[in-house]
Amino acid sequence: MALSAALLAVPSTASAAAVTLPPVHAGFDYQIGGAYTPPAGVTVVSRDRAAAPAAGLYNICYVNAFQVQPGEEDDWDSDLLLRDANGKVVIDEDWGEALLDLRTDAKRKRVAAKVNGWIDGCKAKGYQAIEPDNYDSYTRSKKLLTASNAQAYIRLLSSHAHAQGVAIAQKNTSELAGSRVANGLDFAVAEECGTWDECGDYTAAFGNNVIVIEYTASGLKKACSGWGTKLSIVQRDVDVSPKGTSGYVRKTC
Repeated sequence: MALSAALLAVPSTASAAAVTLPPVHAGFDYQIGGAYTPPAGVTVVSRDRAAAPAAGLYNICYVNAFQVQPGEEDDWDSDLLLRDANGKVVIDEDWGEALLDLRTDAKRKRVAAKVNGWIDGCKAKGYQAIEPDNYDSYTRSKKLLTASNAQAYIRLLSSHAHAQGVAIAQKNTSELAGSRVANGLDFAVAEECGTWDECGDYTAAFGNNVIVIEYTASGLKKACSGWGTKLSIVQRDVDVSPKGTSGYVRKTC
């Protein structure tokens, strides 16, 4: 019997299972800032790894895989925090997050061991996919990290996820979309690809297996105009506030 088109046979390891991809052009909600009851029509949800998945839906587990959540620096070995020539930890100033040091194979394996444990936790909770954020952190690393470092590391995560039967997304980083097969990435989660005219970069690599999050009305309009009949698209507030709290915004095409 033929596999559903939603299934992808993953050859990355001998023990790899088929993984289920999110349905395309689906109702989507981005809930990484806090879980709440999904609105009517939503069939795909992304939530933080600390949250439980939404019952009966396709659930994507958000993990901050390349940077450190504020206040969690002590959860990491000190030498795994990226440091400049003066020994100062390199920070993503927009979010106040320390970057992880992925410059050597040994360090990448140590970082991956921790993050792969989070992937296992997501799998145990019932998530079908992983969204490893900050793939593009090398662009904020003061030239200490490279795109090759990021790709070598994400291959460790994708191999582990596939061995667990879990799909893995490419988060942003359109410039690396063309290498998605070599890096073992199954679908894309693209922030503001409408705003920056990048949605086509993702569809060229992932087909319609692209989820779009916009943060402005103009970005939503552009994404919907070009891709509204093909991709899963939502506008959220930039803080991805839970429904019922101040600042909450959620709109669709």
